[in-house]
Amino acid sequence: MQIYVDLNAAVDGDGTKEYPFKTIQAAANIALPGDTVQVAPGIYRENVNPKHPGTAEARITYKSVQPLGAVITGAERLKTWRPVEGNVWKAVVPNSIFGDYNPYTTRVFGDWFDARIVAHTGEVYLNDVALYEVTTLKEVEHPVKNMKSWYPERTLYTWFAEQDEQADATIIYANFQGKDPNQENVEINVRENCFYPQKEGIGYITLTGFGVTKAATQWAPPTAYQEGMIGPHWSKGWIIEHCDVSHSKCSGISLGKYFQPNNDNKWSKWKYKDGTQTERDTICQASYEGWDKEHVGSHIIRHNHIHDCGQTGIVGHLGGVFSLIEDNDIHDINVRQNLAGAEIGGIKMHAAIDVIYRHNHIHHCTRGLWLDWQAQGTRVTQNVFDHNSLPNDFQVDTDNLDDVLSGLGEDLWIEVSHGPTLIDNNLLLSARSVRFAAQEIAFVHNVIAGSFTATGRGTDNNSVNLPSNRFTPYHEIHGTKVMGFMTIQHGDNKFYNNVFVQQKLRPAMQKLADMKKDEPDDWDDYNFIVGTKPFDGYPTFAEWKK
Repeated sequence: MQIYVDLNAAVDGDGTKEYPFKTIQAAANIALPGDTVQVAPGIYRENVNPKHPGTAEARITYKSVQPLGAVITGAERLKTWRPVEGNVWKAVVPNSIFGDYNPYTTRVFGDWFDARIVAHTGEVYLNDVALYEVTTLKEVEHPVKNMKSWYPERTLYTWFAEQDEQADATIIYANFQGKDPNQENVEINVRENCFYPQKEGIGYITLTGFGVTKAATQWAPPTAYQEGMIGPHWSKGWIIEHCDVSHSKCSGISLGKYFQPNNDNKWSKWKYKDGTQTERDTICQASYEGWDKEHVGSHIIRHNHIHDCGQTGIVGHLGGVFSLIEDNDIHDINVRQNLAGAEIGGIKMHAAIDVIYRHNHIHHCTRGLWLDWQAQGTRVTQNVFDHNSLPNDFQVDTDNLDDVLSGLGEDLWIEVSHGPTLIDNNLLLSARSVRFAAQEIAFVHNVIAGSFTATGRGTDNNSVNLPSNRFTPYHEIHGTKVMGFMTIQHGDNKFYNNVFVQQKLRPAMQKLADMKKDEPDDWDDYNFIVGTKPFDGYPTFAEWKK
């Protein structure tokens, strides 16, 4: 059955071509296997919650009739700004607009998030560019350029929110640098997601041709419920294609973990167990609760433009197994540097079991592709990686060294995985190509113009006084069953027919290399020399066996 949606229809109809629904949600309430929801151009300010799954033989398809003509947004336009003084304006927003989720009282929080940062899931946008949140009204009145951002000039556009308890309202102050917000397109985050089933198991959905933008998503670590603006929410067989995905506060597309009440950021909340043990608990519980090829994964993410998200373009733990991620353009992820911590990258995936990353262009991110834990049967092939290690005009000195090192980045990070992982026919063009904290990786037919870093490092829990090797799981061949846990022995790597190119380092990058060349730490050796030199001291298999 064809179900029709047109925001601009004269009246809200019954979903027929002559009398279309005015909201996508109305169609999502009735769409059944084999149905196609045809959505006319328009800006749909709603959080679509698909109610019914398709099947492998009869998918449910949501289609923008005009490519990118239908835009699903989690934001609302705000035209009630009043001038305060200078470039500062003020808007009073009734909290009733937010329902039971107020992004301006909800802090960004979760395991491996840098909790020293005060950030809310809300955001303010001026003409589709996000402003920078600050913690005081004074910082709105007198903004200071933040040199950590890849776009320092933009950091002078600031906002701050507070609550008026008596009026039950959110008051937002913003510095628009001379622009009149009532004459420009100013929007604020209102909804947590854009196209995301609230129940698990809503599988075999196709989303094609939409713009999806501006949602108040929460931090998505592997030890908590992982959400995005779009996502299958622990189901099987989604296809997300030909979409423009942008401006998620945290993650754009989530192929991530379902909610485990007893494994919900418990490292951040209780600290009874360290992060590694918490994650092991999460994996084992999932294996008892339906984490297998029959129920989860096998998604296709293709031909999308994914950009301007705070944490990741694509995130996932466990739920992305057996998936294909191809032909996507992913850029400007975390480059605003308004959020910090681990779990950041153009793509950040745990348990990429039998996942193929193919024909993607991942560039201008603080890190390109991060394969963390359980990269087994994983293939990274025919991708282009570039500009994933600090902006071109960054500067370094002793005062900002820690900030620079925290955002140093690389094209590819493979962490505490036992393999096998195949990296073939890629262009790795950033100053740092691969952070090498795993084993059993084959590099074949690549052009590698950056260094191997952290070789033999980054696989413990950073204990000060005692050994703290991370024991991570390995699985049955082409399956999810856990077969055991093992430390990383940093070996069994293969290099065939690669071309290594030592590019000239940018002046600031060369300065950084000179400053850190004799100061390796537990997580990075700060190597900027291209080639397999970091493996010179490794034994052959025969030597190791003996």
